[in-house]
Amino acid sequence: MFQDRKDAGMKLAAALVTYRDSAPLILAIPRGGVAVADPVARALGAELSLLVSRKLPLPDNPEAGFGAIAEDGSTFLREGVRGWLQDERIQIIIEKQKQIVQDRIRILREGKPLPSLRDRTLILIDDGLANGSTMRAALVMCRKREPETIVVAVPVASRNTKDLFQKLADDLVVLETPVFFRAVAQVYEEWHDLSDKEVLMILHHTPAVPQARERKSSPESDPSRG
Repeated sequence: MFQDRKDAGMKLAAALVTYRDSAPLILAIPRGGVAVADPVARALGAELSLLVSRKLPLPDNPEAGFGAIAEDGSTFLREGVRGWLQDERIQIIIEKQKQIVQDRIRILREGKPLPSLRDRTLILIDDGLANGSTMRAALVMCRKREPETIVVAVPVASRNTKDLFQKLADDLVVLETPVFFRAVAQVYEEWHDLSDKEVLMILHHTPAVPQARERKSSPESDPSRG
């Protein structure tokens, strides 16, 4: 169990210490991944940036997704989706999420471009992996930019997703893999969906106002998560 995302990030940093001397670029998947990635970047003395990746929501159930899209338009679609969702409908959803992604970049990264990824060691961080769609889209994008190494690092993942990313990433760091995985939130004592304001405060290293202990909510309530 982790007290909160910051605690998870500190423990993740200890597992990533071997990358300290490789001048890694830490790429956080917002929003939740930012609170985990910040203590990792501090501990490793590494550059921190955001890579925006969004879930592609199902038309009749937006809490669920059929894939994800990264900020350069790289997409991941779940197997068989074209058998039950028309191509035209898929494209409409993709175009809508593209607009939201650009809005996220404008707000959370203040419109700044990503640093160069070429020939660098990248550490992609989120607060956990359920089905891993948003991380898969992020991986597709990063591969196109020809980095030297891609490391996926998360505090928790389902067993099936962990097995998958062991094949997709050059290295994978997962701290907890629950036998009975229900949701990412189950390994956090304190959980809430981060706001844009909280993300910006973390990035600008602004002290946060203490919050009352909040009831855990489902991680799927974050519309970007896949």
